[in-house]
Amino acid sequence: MELEKTLRMNQLFSFYRPLLTNKQQEYMQLYYGDDYSLGEIAEAFSVSRQAVYDNIKRSETILKNYETKLHLVHDFEKKQKALHNLSHYVETHYKEDSQLLDYVQAIRLEIMREE
Repeated sequence: MELEKTLRMNQLFSFYRPLLTNKQQEYMQLYYGDDYSLGEIAEAFSVSRQAVYDNIKRSETILKNYETKLHLVHDFEKKQKALHNLSHYVETHYKEDSQLLDYVQAIRLEIMREE
């Protein structure tokens, strides 16, 4: 469960990072991205562990609320799934059609840029 939460927070953070304050971004990056403990972050910023904990919890709530309202991560996941299905279909039924394969690859690259 903890790994799933970390992956989800990193995913939300990658989409909504610019909408957080600088301090929220720093704490979230250190905690979820760099695997720092609350104590390590508190020491680095000369604040209490409780202050770090509260900031991270608020940031998590903010990120979840953004996703609830904007659906950027959900929409991105839907695009990825549709592209995967399209790629599989094209590779199975049209593997000789290099132009179609190029179009699918171009879409794949465009979706990767969105991430």
